[in-house]
Amino acid sequence: MSYRDVVELMAIRGMKVDRSTIQRWVLMFSKEVERKMHKRKRSISHSWRMDETYVKVGGMYRYLYRSI
Repeated sequence: MSYRDVVELMAIRGMKVDRSTIQRWVLMFSKEVERKMHKRKRSISHSWRMDETYVKVGGMYRYLYRSI
């Protein structure tokens, strides 16, 4: 889901938010999500990473997130 998609969802719910605000939220809360995930996950390896890229899907550019 791209930041634009999140902005549209927030607008439907009556909140006006800019994409840069969403990005700041992601940067601010990603460490907390990582910390909580480390508590819940089984020990398979010592590290994992969240990767974000921008790809063209169906003629439109979209954000793609994956955990490694």
